[in-house]
Amino acid sequence: MALDGRGTLCAMDERQRAADRFPVQLLLAAAVTLPGCYLGAATYLGLPAVHLPPALHAVLYGVAIIGAAFILSWAAEAAQVDINAGLALALLALLAVLPEYAVDFVFALECGGAYQAGQSGAPPEVCSLALANMTGANRVLVGVGWPLVVLVATFAVWWARRSRADGEQAASESTDVGEVRLAPAMSVEIAFLGMATLYSLTLPLRDSLTLWDTVVFVGIFAGYAWRLSRMSPSEPDLLGVSLWVGTRPAHARRTWVTSMFVVAALMILLTAEHFAESLVSTGDQLGISKFLLVQWIAPLASESPELIVACLYAWRLKAADSLGTLLSSKVNQWTLLVGGLPIVFGLSALSTAGLPLETEQRYELLITAAQSLFAVAVLIDRSITFRGAVALLSLFLVQFFVSVFASAEANRLTIIALSCVYGVLAVWRFARHRHRTVRLVRDGTVTPIEQIEHEPATR
Repeated sequence: MALDGRGTLCAMDERQRAADRFPVQLLLAAAVTLPGCYLGAATYLGLPAVHLPPALHAVLYGVAIIGAAFILSWAAEAAQVDINAGLALALLALLAVLPEYAVDFVFALECGGAYQAGQSGAPPEVCSLALANMTGANRVLVGVGWPLVVLVATFAVWWARRSRADGEQAASESTDVGEVRLAPAMSVEIAFLGMATLYSLTLPLRDSLTLWDTVVFVGIFAGYAWRLSRMSPSEPDLLGVSLWVGTRPAHARRTWVTSMFVVAALMILLTAEHFAESLVSTGDQLGISKFLLVQWIAPLASESPELIVACLYAWRLKAADSLGTLLSSKVNQWTLLVGGLPIVFGLSALSTAGLPLETEQRYELLITAAQSLFAVAVLIDRSITFRGAVALLSLFLVQFFVSVFASAEANRLTIIALSCVYGVLAVWRFARHRHRTVRLVRDGTVTPIEQIEHEPATR
């Protein structure tokens, strides 16, 4: 947002004051984790137990996970001072979804334990919960998170233009009314998400997730991380807690960042397993489907800090950065998270057999992969428009409400129908923009990073 000389000085003064003040938000985030962390630690350390209803336990553990995720996000943002922007975005995305990994891995461990105990004849229910949380989180991220960034950014630009006399100057280079444009270097994220998505389309045809799938998905992520490592460093745009941490002297900054990572990770380890167990117990007590609780409620808790941070950046007309973070999170979830499940299952089951997939899980994988394919098609010109955001949100909401309120058979038919819609729309966009598709794949995989970094945001 353009400012005159006086406005620039005022903004700089305000930024300096924010950098000098200890951020109370950090204390608040740590404070809200204490009840959940105490409940979790009591199990391991023999502390006096607190007996509460399962639903209240789930709330306390969920709030603790949210607080820890905020701390992780601030630490990852502050780490941008010491590493390049691409790796920082990937690190932020990876750590922001750490609660998702923790919950999924808890269910995968329980599934492996049940398998080892002799339940391999029919996949136990807990195996379906591991996939429910993963597929739900992926669909929430794309179906709610991406459109939310566009809607917030659109309103922010409209409000800025309405509030300022120099209206046209109120928009950023990457954000305009009804559109968010990604930087050329984000071709890397889109291309590698496309690779993972194409491979994921084979998963609904399987009866298990195997270690071979792990090799493929982790290999895709490794290639993605290597490409990001080639990016040149850039000046980060920090805010709030991350600004305060990022402006400390080098030794103090790295100590703060490392400490925040370690403490937040411990908080999540103390609470993730109990959060998953409390959700299942709440479903039993209230007669609500465990599958639906784990698929929709758990991801909303673990994804909420990331979505809030993304919306704050979008409101500041930094929508390209916020959408880039969510895009990196999708790459992380659709590669490392999916690829990690067979490893966790195998270690727990003491077997090289894959994580079993029953019919309902294959349907969930189908619509998740189809949605991902359409999402890549939406971004094929490195931008997402208001129309694309509405399409993603509308299609997501249709299946969400059917899964909650309709029968299992109706949900299956809806998944098949929507998967076809996603697929047809994706193929149509790829065919219509085939030249852009070819160029994006080339830019994302083989074009020297330094070359695409200097391209304009629009073509």
